[in-house]
This record gives sequence, C-alpha cells and structure tokens, in this order.
Amino acid sequence: MASGYIVRKNQYYDSLFLMGVNKRILDRSGVTQSAVLMGSDTNKALLADIGLDLAGLKGAGPNDLVVAVVADNQQVVDETLNQFDQILNAGIAPRAKTTLHTLQDGLASRPNANLAVISLPGEYAAGEARKAIESGLHVFLFSDNVSIEDELELKKLAAGKGLLVMGPDCGTSLIGGKGIGFANAVRKGKIGAVGPSGTGLQEFTCQVHNAGQGISHAIGTGSHDLSDSIGGLTTFAALDALEADPGTEVIAVISKPPGPKTLAKLIARFKSSQKPVVACFLGVEQSALEKDTGFFPANTIDCAVDISLRVFGGELPSLNGHDWDELQRSESSEWSGEQRYLRGLFAGGTFCYQSQQIMHQAGLQVFSNSPLEKKFGLEHPEKSREHSVVDMGDDFYTRGRPHPMIDGTWRSQRILSEARDSSVSVLLLDFILGHNASLDPVGDLLESIIEAKRIARERGGFLSVVASVCGTDGDLQDLELQIKMLREAGVIVFQSNASAVSFCTELIKRRK
Repeated sequence: MASGYIVRKNQYYDSLFLMGVNKRILDRSGVTQSAVLMGSDTNKALLADIGLDLAGLKGAGPNDLVVAVVADNQQVVDETLNQFDQILNAGIAPRAKTTLHTLQDGLASRPNANLAVISLPGEYAAGEARKAIESGLHVFLFSDNVSIEDELELKKLAAGKGLLVMGPDCGTSLIGGKGIGFANAVRKGKIGAVGPSGTGLQEFTCQVHNAGQGISHAIGTGSHDLSDSIGGLTTFAALDALEADPGTEVIAVISKPPGPKTLAKLIARFKSSQKPVVACFLGVEQSALEKDTGFFPANTIDCAVDISLRVFGGELPSLNGHDWDELQRSESSEWSGEQRYLRGLFAGGTFCYQSQQIMHQAGLQVFSNSPLEKKFGLEHPEKSREHSVVDMGDDFYTRGRPHPMIDGTWRSQRILSEARDSSVSVLLLDFILGHNASLDPVGDLLESIIEAKRIARERGGFLSVVASVCGTDGDLQDLELQIKMLREAGVIVFQSNASAVSFCTELIKRRK
C-alpha cells in the first residue's frame, strides 16, 4: 500500500460537499481509502486512522483543505492527487463567483432571509449558529460533534427570541415544501411532522406522499434534542409552531427513545394540544404509552402514517405486494443446514432502531452497535454475532468518511464480509433516495449483492436479500428504476422498513 496527501491553504468547503468529492476519489481504480476534509484538530486526528504521518499536517488549519489517499501503489496516489482539481470541479455546477464569505455578507445580500443552514466542523459550528440566532435567524445545524453544553446554550438563546434551532446533527427538514439536508420530493399538505432523526422523517414523509397526502412542515430537531440533557427544547418549540400553523391539521412525532423525564413532559404536552398528535417512540414499550389518552401512540412508522392518514378519511395502502407465505417457503427451502442468522446493514439509524424493536417484540435476540438495550451491544461495530443489525451512519463509520447515504463503499465491503459467514441466511438492507443522497444508491451496492449471492451458492447454500426503498416518484434517483434493479438481482423489495423487517422476522422464525 502507498499513501500521500496535499494541503490547500484557505480553500474552505462545507462537509456535505466534501462527502461527494471523497466518493469520487474512492470510485477511482486502485484507491482503497481516502479522506477529504478541513484541517481542524479533530479532523487531523482522524487522518491517523488511515496511516498518515500527522507531523506534516501541523501547519494545516481549519480553513485549509486536506486531501489524503491510500492506494494499491504510489502511481495511483500521485495521479489522484495531481488530478484533484478535476475531481473537485466535477461536483461544482457552473455558477457566478460569489463575493459572500460571512454571515454578515449573506444578510446584506438577503436582508429578508429568516433561516441559516450551517455545515461546519463541530468545533466551529456553534459560534456561527450563535451569530445567526443573534441576527434573528432560525438555524438548521447539519454539523455534528457540537457539545451538549453548546447545544443547550444555543437552544435557550433561540427560545428567548422565538426561533428554532434544528440540530445539531440534524439530517432532514422540510419547511414550506422546501427540503433541507437529506430530504425527498413530497407534495405539500396538512400533516406536520417532528423528529430528531433524518431517516425517520424521510420514511414518514415519503409514505404520506405515496399515499396521496402531503406535508405542511417536517421539523428536524437533532439527535440529542430529546435527551434529558436538552429536554426537547426544539421539539416543544416545533409542536407550538405546528399547532399554531393554519396549514397543519395533524402532528406526528417520530423518534428514537426519549429520555424518561422528557418523555413524561412530552406526553403531558400532547394531551394539551388542540390538534391530533400521533406519537411513534421507537424502542419505548407500547404499553407505557397506551395507558395514556389524549394522543395516538404508534408502534412503527407505518402505523404512525396510517393513523395520520385516517384523520383525513384515508389509510395506508399495502406496502408489501408479495405473497409472504409462498415467498418465505421458497426462500428458506434453499438455505443450507447451518444458515440461520440475519444481518442488517443500514444507512438510516432510525431503521436500525425500528428493526431491533420489531425483532425483539417477535422474540428474537438481536445485537447492534446502536442497541436498544446495552446488553445487546456489539463488542465492535465491525464484528457481527448471531442476529445483528448495524447502523453504518454511526460516527464510527462517518468520521472522515462520506455518509453511507452518499457513498456505499463501506457498506458494499460489509455485504461481502457478511456473505462469507456460512451461518448467515438473510441480508437486510435499506436504500434512501432524495436530495443530497447518492444518485444511484442501488447501483452502488448492486455488484456486491450479486457477488454475495454467488458466494452463498458456491458454498451450497442460498442468501436471501431483503431491502426497503425510501423515496417518492419525484426523487431524482427514479424510484421505479431503483426497485426494478433490485428485483432483477433477486432482491425482495418493500417500500417501508417495518414491512421488510416483519417479513424477515417471519422468515427467520419459519426456519427456527
């Protein structure tokens, strides 16, 4: 292996853009690892993980771009670094050069703006968010690695000014029909949504759209908002805003498990709402919610969509389109005697939580790097055991690397790794379409899926591959084409994570 790097002084780009640049480098033949990031202290520390000598990077600062490449030989490294400008410019649409370099410049150019989108290294993001709030702007804070102390301070400051802080670590919002971050093309309507996780909001909003209804606003809150440390400050502000919004008639909250104190306060707030509230808290015992009245508890995202639709006299259409019994019989009949375990590899963290919940409720023990209970935690994210589901959007996988919704490289490699385990019978995947996601998420993994099935066949067994696809007919990736490609490769496809997991659970239990 060979490695090398270059430093571009005073050449700043936001992290979301750099994820796409990094993917184009990884796509080059012979490149095994790469990192394209700003030279903050946190990011420089991450470069040690790919074997770089940090001594040469001491002079790089947070406004300097660092490009590092590990490849099969030095020629590939040198060619990639020498051609970096072409790789970089391939992701920049032709546009007039801007003279706007600060928040103040932007406000001078757009004095009527009321929202700032911030995507900076975490150690610098809080300062810019504070400036935006003090300037009277709502904030969408895509950046992660912002301290809990800074988050709490920012949200208290915003609350005093009647403003929203969506984030930090906020993946998705839809405000007035306009998507921010990872968002899908959905029609406007009368259903509002709130949630800390991007993929949870994406799945909910896509299903509402696909059922013929629409979304007024979907407000992301950030992954830590419902912890007891933050107390749901943005969630409560979002509930107030949607309740006051004349275009919203029903409100849905989609979340991983909140802190116990925050959950109790939320339930009390739901009961006082003047509009119907649907609450889906994944990983929270349903019995703990059903004893309360004044809101509609939902066990899964599918259920939350169905309840929300019924307010308008509709219902969630069937999302499976399969004869489950016959399909499960034909799939399981081809497994070898030692094949018995499921492995889930998710780009969406919410899907990892929901999968565990469904499987646990069905009596299956499942391990994860993001476990609902600590006793089911994997000792190492890269080492599955028995039934395992892995959130590959976790910080372990995304520090210095593109998110799996943008780049499927790491998930592609993990698919092959799991296929080589002779005890694996089912592979469960998710594919997420929409703005800022890969333009061909299925194509990114298709070769590995086909190869994984071949590996199982050569061993005398059969690998069942099941997938959910989150998207709409308006997304750039072409929902129908993505589904067709999967089915032609022998993948069983569902249009919701809950349906896919339920199918897999019955499939596994049939064999047991």
